[in-house]
Amino acid sequence: MVNLHNINISTGEKIGLVSNLSTMLSAGIPILEVVSSLFEDAKGGMKKILEVTKGDLIEGHRLYTSFSKFPRIFDKVTVNIIKASEEAGTLEIALKDLQVSIQRDIEFNDKIKSALIYPIFIFGTFFAVLIFMLVMVIPKVAGVFRNLRIDLPLPTQIMVFVSDLITKNTFSVLIIIGVVILLFVLLFKTKRALILNILYSLPLISKVVRYIDLTRFSRSMHLLLNSGLPIIECLDLTQDVVIKHQMSKVIDDCKKTVTSGKTLSDGLKVSKGYIPSIMIKLVEAGEKTGTLDKSMLDISVYFDYQVTGALKTVTALIEPIMLLLIGVVVGGMMISIIGPIYNLIGKVGGR
Repeated sequence: MVNLHNINISTGEKIGLVSNLSTMLSAGIPILEVVSSLFEDAKGGMKKILEVTKGDLIEGHRLYTSFSKFPRIFDKVTVNIIKASEEAGTLEIALKDLQVSIQRDIEFNDKIKSALIYPIFIFGTFFAVLIFMLVMVIPKVAGVFRNLRIDLPLPTQIMVFVSDLITKNTFSVLIIIGVVILLFVLLFKTKRALILNILYSLPLISKVVRYIDLTRFSRSMHLLLNSGLPIIECLDLTQDVVIKHQMSKVIDDCKKTVTSGKTLSDGLKVSKGYIPSIMIKLVEAGEKTGTLDKSMLDISVYFDYQVTGALKTVTALIEPIMLLLIGVVVGGMMISIIGPIYNLIGKVGGR
């Protein structure tokens, strides 16, 4: 029996599915016929999704029921948007909005990945150079030093010791590294929230994560409000899409404020400082004109731009810091090698 909770598809396949459903439904084709047509050419995880969906539709269930069975592909926000649109008879419109939203999410995630590529590349290169020197260069130089019986300075002794440890006890070192990685994975699983909160609180990262949360929150609110869901339910669902606990608490405070009969902007004002003033003003304007969903879309576009700028700033700061650290470490290693050689040359010259 296949566990539906573990089934996944690529983002491209997900866009293709949503796009095909939207296009064919807009053309007036019954949903069961649409799903049956797509099922014929489907493969892998997509085939299983369409198989389950087809079976559910035949039994009289709705599309959202089938999608809710695949939580790794369709989150609560997506499922509830489809549910509300099916009840309102606007499924094809909701699917078109979801297609646009998924594409924006891809672009959004690509920006974050692009910002991480250079630091990861630099770190990877540095690690490769470090291993090469410890495994290939240091053992040969250490052999020369031993034959000449040179008194080595402490940094050189440490480097030779680490090199010997790696080259003479490779298997043991690999086991230790494996155990450390396993312990870190277990720690991350058990203390995930604590570790992530520490990471997200770092000076350079905190601002970016806050903007990412505001973008995700406002974009999800736009889709949910546009599908006709009550604002309390929208706020409840958006708590699952944000990263930081602080943003989740802001949403929870907004729920309590709205439940008490006040407006969403009143709830956001409670967290003024963490929530930018421009967002509060746009929400107020949307509430006064009855276009809160449109205001949320404008907010998501604004903070999407802010994320791009913040990522550029972080990348611009990280690059020189990483290069400086790498330069210091590699330079220190080279000095540790060259220093004893210069001392030896000095002694020979003195004679």
